[in-house]
Amino acid sequence: MDVNQPVSIESLILANHVESVNGLLYISGGGWTTHSRAVAVDAPPPVSHIGLALIVAVSWNETNRMHTLIIEFRDEDAQNVIGSITAQINVGRPPTMRPGTIQYPTIGLPMEIVFPHQGGYEIVAHIDGIEGNERRWAFQVQDNQQLGRAA
Repeated sequence: MDVNQPVSIESLILANHVESVNGLLYISGGGWTTHSRAVAVDAPPPVSHIGLALIVAVSWNETNRMHTLIIEFRDEDAQNVIGSITAQINVGRPPTMRPGTIQYPTIGLPMEIVFPHQGGYEIVAHIDGIEGNERRWAFQVQDNQQLGRAA
């Protein structure tokens, strides 16, 4: 990436749990593509705890500027957005940083989400609405029927 490249998402990983501490990602159960959940008969879909890990590349000329990160959870038709997150990112330049250096801030998002049904889903993340500057992660939600109501 040269100093004039737009901000981009370098990595997107779906996990059981994620944290970002001091620029490091702590990922537990990362990289899955099937989420199994216990669903009680005649009960609403349960809340699922998941984590999303991102690594963003910020070129020298894009530091000290606001950038908009948008993450959408879409159903298998890729048309219905079942949840979204919008956040502002502003990466500064440390005074001792060598000119032209690219920075790679990490983002760890633990979240609670309700998937309305079993089947295919997709996470789409992009920054600043730039066409083609996005990452996707497709996965399946699989229901395991339980007797009675889920605890």
